This record gives sequence, C-alpha cells and structure tokens, in this order.
Amino acid sequence: MATPKATVPTCCEPKVSLDQWRALLAVIDAGGYAKAAEMLNKSQSAVSYAIQQLETLLGVAVFELQGRRAVPTPAGDVLYRRARVLLEQAERLERAAASLSSHIEPLISIAADLIIPSEKILRCLEIFARDYPETRVEIYESVLSGTEDALLQRQVDLAIGGRVPPGFMGDKLVTVIMRGVTSPDHPLQQLGRPANVEDLRQHRQIIVRDSGLFRRRSEGWQEAEQRWTVSHIKTSLEAIRMGLGYAWLPDAYTHQEIAAGHLKYLSVEVGAEREVPIYITFADRDFAGPATRHLADILKAELPRACKK
Repeated sequence: MATPKATVPTCCEPKVSLDQWRALLAVIDAGGYAKAAEMLNKSQSAVSYAIQQLETLLGVAVFELQGRRAVPTPAGDVLYRRARVLLEQAERLERAAASLSSHIEPLISIAADLIIPSEKILRCLEIFARDYPETRVEIYESVLSGTEDALLQRQVDLAIGGRVPPGFMGDKLVTVIMRGVTSPDHPLQQLGRPANVEDLRQHRQIIVRDSGLFRRRSEGWQEAEQRWTVSHIKTSLEAIRMGLGYAWLPDAYTHQEIAAGHLKYLSVEVGAEREVPIYITFADRDFAGPATRHLADILKAELPRACKK
C-alpha cells in the first residue's frame, strides 16, 4: 500500500493575491470601479471580478451600494488600511531585492567627528535617502582619534574627521573654526585685557574627551590647573553657558549663542582662533559600492554649504 504524501498545511497561506488587494485600494482611492480600472490599466470587469473574488475568499463584504455608489463597509475600511501597509511592505521587499541584485549596499556605516554638528550630517543623509531609501545608515559619533580607530579597524565605510590615518587618502570637506568662549560674566571677561597663559591656568577649562580606544590625541592648549573632561561638545557648551569654565568650541555650536549674548568670545594674547581641516575618507574606495560613493558625493557637495549657515 502506497504511503500517502505529506501535505503542507495551508492554513497560514495567503488566500488573497496582491493584485486583489491592489484592486481594493484602487476602488476606494478612486471612488469607484471605472476610475479604479483606469488607475490600474485594467478593464472595469477585471477590477469588479477581483473584488468579488476577494470577498468570496475572505467571506466578508468589503463594499455596499449607496445609491449608485459602492462605498466601503466598516470591514472594508479596516482591510483597506491593512492592505495599504501590506502593499507598501511588498514594494519595499522588491526594492530591497533589486538593490541586492544590483550590488547596492543594504548598510553603510559612518564615523563622524562631533566637531561637525549632527544636524549638518543628517541634512546630507536626508538627501541621500531620497535616492537610496532601502539602504540603512549607522552613524558612530566620535571625537579625535575615535574617528581614525573606526577606519583602522574597518568598522565603518566612511569617516569624517580631522585626520587621515596613514595608509588612507581623504578629501578635504571644510575648515572648522574653533574659538575660545565663556559666559558673559566669567572672570576672564572682566580682566580688561586679553588673557594670557597664566590667566588661563587659574580658571577651569572644559575639554572634550578623545573617544579613541587609547585616547592618544589631544588638541590645543590643555594646561589649566582645573580641568573638566566631558564626552560631548554639547555638554561642554552647557557647562560654558552655566559659567563653569571656558573652552575652545566650533563656531557652528556657538554662533547663535554669541549672537544672542549668551556667550562671549574669549580675548587671549595668542591662539584665539584655531583652524581644523575636516576630511572625508573611504575605508576602501576601490571596493565601495554605489550607495557609499553616492553618499560621499553628497557629503562633499552639501556639507561645505551646510557648515556656512
């Protein structure tokens, strides 16, 4: 006696096709079968048949007649909302498959030094997402050698920072201007003359910590007797606002505070301003995919403009 073939359970298999769900959306969106047929480039009878099949398969009426108009039933409204999500997910799935078949990266990782405000980077990512909506982006916010470490350890595809490590080649993006700032009532603002090194040593300096593994880099003068070290430029900025010390901070973080009178530039004998060139560097330019290259092009084109605002 022959052994019967095992049957695959069908209870979880979808009964309704995507085309039938698409017909439901079209009829509701268009307000009728005739216009829905035009939208779908199908005959009206084909659209009507798709709706009939959908109702039969689901055992629920999705439309009811009100005069000559077919309007969605309460069940039809619920199914309409769910069907829209389903079709959007199906379209995203197809786009993702197309990206994979064309070797478009599903994920790009970026190390971005906090010296560039995050909103400037995000504006560039907003532009990128219009062209590559299915590519995910991870941003590692870093300080000083943390950006270099991310490149050296191949944790990221792109890096935006103040140095290009040995063995890599980078393109200059912008030059960041950093200036000494304090609160308006800070004692260093009451000297009546530019502060000298001894003056600076006697007051608290707020420093942003190097995020690298070995914290091997420091920038600028750091010889104050009192020093507070923080992990983020915005924390340093808040400490300055509170009158807790002084710091050299990027203009992009302070220009609005200066204009509003909440902060003042620190007048010093030497080194009131520092220029920091910022570079964009590929982890491996030769093997970078089209999405990574496109994002780099956007950053090179848009970030200099964004940093001037």
